[in-house]
Amino acid sequence: MPRYLAVDYGTKRIGLAISDGRGVIASPLTTVSARGSLVEQVETVVDAVHEFDVDALVVGLPVNMDDTEGGQAAITRRFGGALGTRFGKPVHYFDERLSTVAADEMLRPAELTRKKRKARTDAVAAQVILQSFLDGQRG
Repeated sequence: MPRYLAVDYGTKRIGLAISDGRGVIASPLTTVSARGSLVEQVETVVDAVHEFDVDALVVGLPVNMDDTEGGQAAITRRFGGALGTRFGKPVHYFDERLSTVAADEMLRPAELTRKKRKARTDAVAAQVILQSFLDGQRG
């Protein structure tokens, strides 16, 4: 089974999550800054790809509630395309609707400060995206 790295791409932060070697369980990895150019953002993610020996990427695609894609989806697809070109392996797009809401719900019991919760939300959102993708692959 391939090992996946999920990306929750945002204009301020990029959340990353990783699958286990069997492609069954997703775990939050880290959140990195989205500062810099598209090339710099891609290189930050590629560093994680190499560190964790990833076979494929899952990029959360922000789809509107009416199933249309807006401006942020176009920006995300551009990022995913650049990532795929640089990485040279498959990039899967997966609907990320409500992943941040789910991440907030998962973090609420931890009673973290607002700042700490905000720092972890994007990585947990990437985990939600990746777990949903993995579950879909099996089912």
